[in-house]
Amino acid sequence: MTHSLLIVIGNLGRDPELRYTPEGTAVASFSVATTRTWKKGDETQKETTWYRVSVFGKQAENCNQYLHKGSKVYLEGRLNPDPATGGPRLYNKQDGSPAASYEVVANTVKFLSTNGEKQE
Repeated sequence: MTHSLLIVIGNLGRDPELRYTPEGTAVASFSVATTRTWKKGDETQKETTWYRVSVFGKQAENCNQYLHKGSKVYLEGRLNPDPATGGPRLYNKQDGSPAASYEVVANTVKFLSTNGEKQE
């Protein structure tokens, strides 16, 4: 069985969190945001999509050590759908509006921010 490959380029929304499975495998978790902007008449429109990312093994330890909130990353991996819905995880934002986040299991994480680069 083949899996689809998902590529995401975005910025970390928070610092990675590192934990270890009972077997001793490192797992790093963090969120990544992608934003697209476009013009609609004279107004600039903006849409942000959030991804919850899990990375395993030595790569997880590297992510925990070198990535921080705002870091730009390139991810390759697969979508992990919500078992209850088969789609993204749905939730309400702090202002009460609906939102969704997508869970990604990353096989490859490339660091795109350079040391000392101002994060946006």
